[in-house]
Amino acid sequence: MALKPEQYIAIKYLAQPKQGGLTYDQIAERCGVHRSTVFEWKRKPEFEAELKAEIVRSTHDKLPELMASMAEFAINDGNAAMAKLVLEANRMLTKQTEVTVDSGKSVSTEELQERLKALKGGK
Repeated sequence: MALKPEQYIAIKYLAQPKQGGLTYDQIAERCGVHRSTVFEWKRKPEFEAELKAEIVRSTHDKLPELMASMAEFAINDGNAAMAKLVLEANRMLTKQTEVTVDSGKSVSTEELQERLKALKGGK
């Protein structure tokens, strides 16, 4: 379902920081609708998707500055959670572990488990 022109007007303001300095009443007035209508629109998936897309479009140019700021914060404050977020955003940290065997021969999982058991003292 296509959005109405009034909804795009609301999105223009809602996508701005602090709603472009407007209250919901003022946004509704500029759209020519009641305040409750704006809240109804916000509950609709198509409106919410377009609002998020507009936020992304309007902030895209600031991403390099944001990433640099996050990295500085992680370094200066020793914030591990922020460091993890920066690394994940740059696809430098994944949740999977890869193991490479360079010996040229294949090793079964069972053999690896036996070797680990031996290294741990046979436990």
